[in-house]
Amino acid sequence: MNSRREILTVANAVDGKLGLTHLRMDPAVLAQQAVVAEDGGNPQLAENFLRAAELATMDDEDVMNLYEALRPHRSTGAELEALRVSLERRGAARCAELVRQAADAYTRRGLLR
Repeated sequence: MNSRREILTVANAVDGKLGLTHLRMDPAVLAQQAVVAEDGGNPQLAENFLRAAELATMDDEDVMNLYEALRPHRSTGAELEALRVSLERRGAARCAELVRQAADAYTRRGLLR
């Protein structure tokens, strides 16, 4: 089997031999980056890395649906609540909390559908 280094080349990118599976981040690597960010005094970046680690375990379609749902005027409060519950059930507590915060902010600002 080829090593990751042999697969991730400019030639393979140009030839269309790389797909999203080749470029996906490992959740453990993202969690380690969160530790580095936290140790470096950047808790906001650390939280972003931890949310990214949760997203890295999801299908691309699910991630894109999450992004679409979080755009202003795209979701109702009930839809965001259902999304939050779904994320919690999948073990994505940080992403679920982000959806809760967004729903609260969208409610206050009149940005729900």
